[in-house]
Amino acid sequence: MFIDRTGLPYEQPKIQKPLIVSKEEIEAEAERLASLPAPANGRRMSIICNPVTGVGNGFAPGTGITLCVLRPGERTKPIRHNSSQVDFCIRGGGTVLIDGKRIRYSQYDTWNTPSWTIYDHVNDTNELQVRLTYSNAPLLEKMNVHIVEEEPKSNSAAPASDHEQPVNPFGTFEIGHSGAYLMPYETLINPDVKKQEALYWPWREVKKELDKLKALGSSYVGRRLYLLYNPATERTNGTTNNFFATICIRPGNIVDRPHRHTAAAINYFFAGRGYSIIEGERYEWKAGDLMLTAPGWAIHNHASYDDDVYELTIQDSPLNIWMGSLLWQENLSHPLEVLGATGGFATNRAVG
Repeated sequence: MFIDRTGLPYEQPKIQKPLIVSKEEIEAEAERLASLPAPANGRRMSIICNPVTGVGNGFAPGTGITLCVLRPGERTKPIRHNSSQVDFCIRGGGTVLIDGKRIRYSQYDTWNTPSWTIYDHVNDTNELQVRLTYSNAPLLEKMNVHIVEEEPKSNSAAPASDHEQPVNPFGTFEIGHSGAYLMPYETLINPDVKKQEALYWPWREVKKELDKLKALGSSYVGRRLYLLYNPATERTNGTTNNFFATICIRPGNIVDRPHRHTAAAINYFFAGRGYSIIEGERYEWKAGDLMLTAPGWAIHNHASYDDDVYELTIQDSPLNIWMGSLLWQENLSHPLEVLGATGGFATNRAVG
């Protein structure tokens, strides 16, 4: 029950190794799933697992990825869970119904599914539907609190718009003059609601804006990307409360500046090819590859070859901002910051 570490220094984290799942491996598994008899729940899926992440079968310790496949005409049964998701369609298209909201999607479109919302997928096209689903389920499974309803009947809670914060007769009040407060139980179990909506980012619209960033010259020190931003995440800059999803264009022959952060980043490259230098080792990648490109606190940078690269990055920065743990070093020769707590960084992008 006790581990005596009196007088001993803290153990430093052991930085995990990158991991690449090739386009060929992903395509082969998608075809294998498509060849199986239709399951009763309609969900043809495989977890893309990094064994070193332990409980939860994550790709990074707090981030899971599932390869999901539907044949033409197939539909999944409704489900809900207290994990949230980001979906990215890598082949075909279809429709998802999330708490009554219908989203029609096609290749390279992105959308989020808030936690504890009933959803189901339909392949109402004539080709195979293949999606990558990113989830915080591994983190919840490590906590032993991932709750899943396989056959949800209906939403048990009232809509967030109907939620009212009652006047509490006891109140929350300051003690002393240090800014410390006491909050009664009645407020603790009835917090303000921040409604999480299912949002949709169509690739055709994202690409129009993303391609404008090609005009940034080779001297630009930032990354040419847009965050698929969910305003409900506010200052944590997220797509969900756990993750951000960014889509980046990396023009040909661009080499990024090395940096590091405690958030773990996973890239899916869907155009072009290039390489990454991670903790001093070189890793080659191409369109269709999925890669743990930045294990937490690993020094890394990326580079493109002749062709433009497009990539989706899923990173658990919003969760780290909420925890006050997002250490970020944008320039290795300069001090780090705790993003959202101490400060941040600037680029050399001109205004106008």
